[in-house]
Amino acid sequence: MLKGNALAGQSGGPTSVINSTLAGIIEGARRSKRIGRLFGMRFGIEGVLGNHLLDLDGYDRAATKKLQLTPSSALGSSRLKLQEEHFEPILKRLKKYNIRHFFMIGGNDTMDTIHRVVEYANNSGYEMSGVGVSKTVDNDLFGTDHTPGYASAARYVALSIQQGGRLARDMQRVDQFAVFQTVGRSAGWLPAAAACAKKNAADPPHIILMPEVAFDRVKFLAAVEKAQKKFGFVSIVCGEGITNADGSPVSASGTQDRFGNVEFGAMGGTSAAMMLHRMISDEFGWRGEFQVTESLQMCAADRAVKLDIDEAFGCGKEAVRLAENGTSGVMVTIDRVSKRGEPYASDFGTIPLGEVANAERPMPQNFISKDGLFVTKAFLDYANPLIGELPEFFDLDLKKAKP
Repeated sequence: MLKGNALAGQSGGPTSVINSTLAGIIEGARRSKRIGRLFGMRFGIEGVLGNHLLDLDGYDRAATKKLQLTPSSALGSSRLKLQEEHFEPILKRLKKYNIRHFFMIGGNDTMDTIHRVVEYANNSGYEMSGVGVSKTVDNDLFGTDHTPGYASAARYVALSIQQGGRLARDMQRVDQFAVFQTVGRSAGWLPAAAACAKKNAADPPHIILMPEVAFDRVKFLAAVEKAQKKFGFVSIVCGEGITNADGSPVSASGTQDRFGNVEFGAMGGTSAAMMLHRMISDEFGWRGEFQVTESLQMCAADRAVKLDIDEAFGCGKEAVRLAENGTSGVMVTIDRVSKRGEPYASDFGTIPLGEVANAERPMPQNFISKDGLFVTKAFLDYANPLIGELPEFFDLDLKKAKP
């Protein structure tokens, strides 16, 4: 079992609880007998290449408790895609700081980074371990029941639809429709979470568009018209990555990031919500609005779920425990151990990095309604325990008064 220093980093977009995972790593390393010093990468792997490492020793439990509740990425993040010329200088830096344990918190691209760096080091005769901790509000990482960060972002969406939906309902004489867009490139877990706000048929949302289902303009507009006639307004939630049957993005964006992923709503393109707004207005002549909150879903600490904070912290500690025991090349997973109808309970597991890297996990078909425009009870059973109870509001009796 390796002894030496450790290095931790955060990569990709943040979540409301990504710093709770970092706090778990700090706390685990502080108590470890096999880890000497703990360093942090400033701006992800770019901090290693640029020789900008931070000293993460000396933080006591009081400090890490505050870190757990702090939004965004405390170390700073990066989306740098590693090229072959990067590995030699990275290994040189790892040797300089005697890094034997490598931790990174991120999504599938991050798991690929860990896998490649550790593999290069070991193949070069430098022994080190690498353990990843999942992170993404998209909830699309393979091999885990859910990712740290999803529950809080899902609650953000559910609360936004619950509260913004009341506004849409009460303003229906002004705006006949509202479109709310969530982040989520290729999976519908986050837009689907809006359904947790719905208690009655008239409650928003009325239509949910997920990337797993090809967008059908005719079918969509028919559903919009039906809902508006029935309820007086229509509430629509869409994932940013919804696509047409030919695979082209509804957002009409052609911009890509460094990993070749389409930047939905990026400069030079439009958002999916904007395009849907245009379709409805052109078809029916209605006035409406679209809401694109972008990164707010990824860093709203005021809406973070305690379960999410606790599980994220536990994942960080588990990563250190695995490294101490000689485990490498894996990502920490969250496994749901409770059965249907039982109180929610989870445990930690692992999955090889090679199985996670550059893989995606779409919503299963049994979570999506047959018409592709909403979710099923199976999804609600999955998501409700993660999101938690939503507030209850008061409704006036709207029966017409008699003179």
